[in-house]
Amino acid sequence: MTDLQQPFQAPLRGGGGIILAIESSCDETSASVCVDGKILSNFIANQLVHEQYGGVVPELASRAHIKNIVPVVHTAIKQAASIHHSPLTIRHIDAIAFTQAPGLIGCLLVGTQFAKSLALALNKPLIAVHHMQAHVLANIIPQQLPDGSFTEPIAFPFLCLTVSGGHTQIVMAKSPLELAVIGQTIDDAAGEAFDKSAKLLGLPYPGGPLIDEYAKLGNPLAFKFAEPQIPALNFSFSGLKTSILYFLQKQEAGFIEANLHDLCASIQHSIVTILLKKLSKAVLQTGVKNIAIAGGVSANSGLRQALQQMGKQKGWKTHIPAFEYCTDNAGMIAITGYYKYLAGNFTDLSVSPTARAEW
Repeated sequence: MTDLQQPFQAPLRGGGGIILAIESSCDETSASVCVDGKILSNFIANQLVHEQYGGVVPELASRAHIKNIVPVVHTAIKQAASIHHSPLTIRHIDAIAFTQAPGLIGCLLVGTQFAKSLALALNKPLIAVHHMQAHVLANIIPQQLPDGSFTEPIAFPFLCLTVSGGHTQIVMAKSPLELAVIGQTIDDAAGEAFDKSAKLLGLPYPGGPLIDEYAKLGNPLAFKFAEPQIPALNFSFSGLKTSILYFLQKQEAGFIEANLHDLCASIQHSIVTILLKKLSKAVLQTGVKNIAIAGGVSANSGLRQALQQMGKQKGWKTHIPAFEYCTDNAGMIAITGYYKYLAGNFTDLSVSPTARAEW
């Protein structure tokens, strides 16, 4: 018997709500269940097919989402029910949240149409979520401890350095629904700088995590690359990539293999230094000392360690989300959807996904 065939039972929610969330903006198909502001499941299906192409192939990603989305949602609900110790089924859901923008349009279409169809079939409200806002709010997800209790999330207001393959931003978060970008990249993103640099070094896709791994064995001061001078709180990484390219082109054969660890450590050090200098400037300008990071690059160990060290030196209260909430995941969509649900911030069935969307 499927979840849709289960008999309807009395609502389980208390003062909050039960949110089913769907994330399909790129190459992860993910579903999550949030009950009264706590994430009970966050299931992710990865797509390994892209590794052989050196990057995400949109058409293949869309097809994989179509294949994965039903079993992923089913698994997320099943996992949530086991943790909630109750007969929770899809009919207990109070609202359905989904990633509406930004992302690969074909991938977004799969998640959007599934969410709309499910909302129509169950007569449940629909909540559209901005992917980058959700990354920021991953920092307010309570983390469950071994004893079953939950940690206290970061307090508002806070500054969030959001770094991913497609975005690099500094966000001022005054409340769950009051978020404003105060600085961002004017060209390439930090995550792209990691991956493109890895490609220059001959590392396989995805190269960012490999740079992080090899950097642990190298000297971060072995090589120096250009540091862009960008006004205000904005970033630029195109010049850094060009600097790395020209440096490597001048070297003799075998140089990369002989110096791989030092190269990775130096590249990572350069990117992290650029990010944290701007973040430090933002703290001085705003006076906000609650600091968080988010996005796929926030899983980088060099960035996490450097942020914690700088926080201790400058008296910041730093917060780093769990690894499962750093990369694309539905848990962050669920927590955003939860606060939108409490505010009655719903959308209708005419909603369409958008590949690029400003806040």
